[in-house]
Amino acid sequence: MHLLLHNQTLDEPIWRSLFRNVDEFFFPKKLPPLVLTSKPVPVRDIWGFYDYKRRGAMGSTIVHILAVLVIILATYLGKRIVDVAKPQQTVVLISPDDIPVLEPSKKVSGGGGGGGDRSKLQASQGRLPKQSLEQITPPMAVVPNQKPKLEVPPTIVVPPQVHLQQPNMPELGDPLSHLPSVPSNGTGSGGGIGSGSGGGVGVGEGPGFGAGHGGGTGGGAYRVGGGVSAPRVIYQPDPEYSEEARKVKHMGTVVLWLVVGPDGKPQNIRVSRTLGLGLDEKAIEAVKNWRFEPAMKDGKPVAVQINVEVNFHLY
Repeated sequence: MHLLLHNQTLDEPIWRSLFRNVDEFFFPKKLPPLVLTSKPVPVRDIWGFYDYKRRGAMGSTIVHILAVLVIILATYLGKRIVDVAKPQQTVVLISPDDIPVLEPSKKVSGGGGGGGDRSKLQASQGRLPKQSLEQITPPMAVVPNQKPKLEVPPTIVVPPQVHLQQPNMPELGDPLSHLPSVPSNGTGSGGGIGSGSGGGVGVGEGPGFGAGHGGGTGGGAYRVGGGVSAPRVIYQPDPEYSEEARKVKHMGTVVLWLVVGPDGKPQNIRVSRTLGLGLDEKAIEAVKNWRFEPAMKDGKPVAVQINVEVNFHLY
């Protein structure tokens, strides 16, 4: 700063500088009038001047409207409308052999039974009790009460017209057992003889004989026919459509094999005819929640094996 100021100003004392500023404030000195040596030249204003015409404004408005309409039309034509209507299914109960009419016949249609009293020994070998259409007293190889007040002969629920081959032995037991010496009711439960449950004889479930369900004999659950009525669906929630099948609009029929128990609940569900793309699993999930009016044999509910069709269609 000292280069810009006069040396006298820099050397001036503070009190003199203050006095001089006060004097100039109250008694300002008049300067000579300003003499201009140049003249202003008018120039063109570059702000706010346009070549504005009514025809140009109308053309610009039309162009903008056309552009907006083109955008809207392109968006509408490019939009893909996908129909995601809820699939409808048709479920038909059919017999295992695709029999269209389920009429009773005299043919034995399957079944079985088993029992035991939770003994540590396997069931002993012996003959079967009397065959009957109903059971009051289950068979026993070891009778805990030798002198009952009312003695009722033991029976197994097998039609009398069915001929069962069995050993000629004095004691009751399981004809298929390999323990002929030590009497035992077996390791099963629910009365009867064997390793199953339900008051019958064998490894099955129910008051019948052999591997199977629900009484009778022949293995497996009963089949429709032979005096066995078909179960009827009373609660049937619809299965869901898998995303894979929906995307490619895959349709068809899934056939499931299952056993309807005496309580009307489906068991042992297996796929007999596959459809793929996740529809088999969706069909099984839905059928697990179905409820049936159970099949009847001689006025009693029995387990029965059936096939069900689940049709998947997109409408």
